[in-house]
Parts: sequence; C-alpha cells; structure tokens
Amino acid sequence: MALCPPAESAEREGRRPSQRKSTQSLSQPSSNRTGLKLSSNTSRNPWFLYAAWLVLSCLVFFKPLVALTHYSLANDSASHIPLIPVVVAALLFLDRRKLPGHGHFDFLAALPFVVIAATIQAISSIAVGQVSPQPRLFVLILGWILSLIAGFVGIFGRAAAKSVWFSLAFLAFAVPLPQNLLDRIIYLLQSGSAAVAGWIFDASGTPNWRDGFMFHLPGWNIEVARECSGIRSSTALVILAVLVAHFSFSKFWKKAVFVAAGLLMMIVKNGVRIATLSLLAKYVDPEFLFGRLHHEGGVVFFLIGLILLVPVYWLLRRGDPLSSGTHHREVTV
Repeated sequence: MALCPPAESAEREGRRPSQRKSTQSLSQPSSNRTGLKLSSNTSRNPWFLYAAWLVLSCLVFFKPLVALTHYSLANDSASHIPLIPVVVAALLFLDRRKLPGHGHFDFLAALPFVVIAATIQAISSIAVGQVSPQPRLFVLILGWILSLIAGFVGIFGRAAAKSVWFSLAFLAFAVPLPQNLLDRIIYLLQSGSAAVAGWIFDASGTPNWRDGFMFHLPGWNIEVARECSGIRSSTALVILAVLVAHFSFSKFWKKAVFVAAGLLMMIVKNGVRIATLSLLAKYVDPEFLFGRLHHEGGVVFFLIGLILLVPVYWLLRRGDPLSSGTHHREVTV
C-alpha cells in the first residue's frame, strides 16, 4: 500500500507533459485566431483602399480631368458630365449590401484594365500635338474610367464588380463623345425634330414649305439650327430613362424598349418645342421666338417628354416582378 502513492505520483508526472502539450495546443489556436483577426481588420474597410486608388487615378489623369471640367462647362452636349460621378456614388451607396464587408483582392482580373489605362496614358502623352484635343480628351477620360474600374475589381473582386456592373457601366456617360459622332447625333436630332414639327404644322392646318431644316411659313422663316437640336435636354432625358429602366424593370427587353422610347421622346419633345414656339409667334406674339420660353423653356418641354413616357412606363410595368415586389435581387454579405 505504501507503493501506491509513488505510482500515482509517477502516473501524474507522466501525464503532465501531455497536459502541457494539450495546453500549448489549445493556446496555439488562440494566438492564430488573434493573428487572423488582425489581418482581417486590415482588409475590413476596403473603401479606404479604393479611396486611395481613386485619388491616385485622379492625380495620374489630373490634366485630362481639368480639361474635361472646362469642356463640360463650355459645351451643352457635355453639361451632364460633372453630375455623373455623383450619380455613380449614389448608385454604389444603394447597392452597398451587395458588396462584401472586406476586401476580396483580385489583381489578376484587374490587370487588363490597368494595362489598357496605362497604355492609353502613355500613348496620349507621346502623341501630344499630333492629335486634336477633343479626340485625345475622349481617349484619356476613357482610360481614367478604366483605371477606376480596375481599382474596384482589384480591391472588391470580380464577383462584387459583377453585382454592381450597372453602377460601373454608368461611368460611360462621363466620356465626352468624339466630335464626329456628336455631329451625327445632333444632325439626327435636327432631322427628327424638323420632321415632327412639320407633322404638327400640317395637322394644325398651318401653310408651310420645308426646305431641309428651313420652314417657310406665311411671313416667317423658321430654321431648325444646330443650337435648336435640344442635345442637352435630350441627353438628360436618355440618362433618366436608363436609370428608370434599371430600377423599374427586371427583363432586359423591357429595359431596352423603355430606353428606345426615351430616345424617340427626346426627338418628339424637341419637335413639339419648335412647332409650339413657331405657332405662338405666328398667332399670338412674335416675341415668343425671342423670349424666355425660347431660351429658358427647356425644362417645360423636358417635362413634356417625361409625360409622354408615362404611358410606356405603366404598360411595361404590368406583370413585371419588380412591380409586385416578388423579384428579389441577389445580395452578397
């Protein structure tokens, strides 16, 4: 019996190393968990990293951005551009629940965007003086937008970028159109507006003779000039139609039809504007062609374009899942 305590003592002694090992094995995951927590905290706020990338991109493309600001302030066709980054920021805020709470770095997916943006910047720097300013500005701003997309994909990952593709694609509205393309769009607006105005003149019984963009009315000659194309209000109407289509319709064909209707309505409302001012000048007061309604009445006819879109909107909304609330978009936490 006197030998039992030493045996028990020896047994306890034999268990002590294993107990120490188990204690160490239990304490080791604790230190690992702390390390993972610290590393997770470093990527817990990917927006800080993206803000730094945004600042870097703006510094690299600083001169083109300054030129874009001056261009947008001096041209009606680009007056919407300063608002596009604000709209994109609002769209990303609305889609914030789709984005992960920490960074999912995917530099391989971002590499093509970075390469294209860097190539654009390098070629544009070499070609200074060899290319006219407007096409060069178009290319440089496109490179800037690609750099913003590259940073987003690299920091948040391709899955997150895919979930907010509309917000990123909306940045395309910030690219100033090349002059050749812009001239063609304005010409189409002039042609369509002149056609609509001619139909209204005929429907109202007003004698008229059309010669290209010139209408010869009794005692009046009305020209649908380039300045009368309504490019600024038409661009605003198309942008609004794109936003409404994105949030209101779940099927692509409905979105396409609504945007196409917006393109049509921007021509119709401008034709209504030209015919209305002409008829008011002829039958009411000639000053309508030179007054505030002519120079500042774009908002009035813009609202007319929106009103014309309402029937199309309600027709497309019928039976759409988004109208009944049965359609739920995928949310990534």
